[in-house]
Amino acid sequence: MTDPIADLLTRIRNAHLRGKETVNAPFSKLKHEILKLLVKEGYVSSVKKVKKEFDELEITLKYVGESPVIKEIKRESRPGLRKYLSYKDIKPYKGGLGIKVISTSKGLLTDKQAIKDQVGGEVICRVF
Repeated sequence: MTDPIADLLTRIRNAHLRGKETVNAPFSKLKHEILKLLVKEGYVSSVKKVKKEFDELEITLKYVGESPVIKEIKRESRPGLRKYLSYKDIKPYKGGLGIKVISTSKGLLTDKQAIKDQVGGEVICRVF
């Protein structure tokens, strides 16, 4: 697997399309931090580390009625083409309704928090 973050986002997208309550993904610190940020922003219900033969992340998805909270989740920066932004160049995603997850020197931040803290970085993904 060349891009584990893209794999995580695809697992979430596919689970939403199938109407699943939970989805599992291989554990990594970066993926765990991304998911904790999505929980904090209200896009995912919960995430926990599960001990099995290999550590896994168990993600509980969030729905409103029968429709998923996440309408769109896309990888922005990828291994073949990294995308970096200065805090001056960060624009609110979908007019502030969505978020961009940005890897900064202060850790993973949303686009709004990165603008507030005046730090730029690599744009990991965008969620709406």
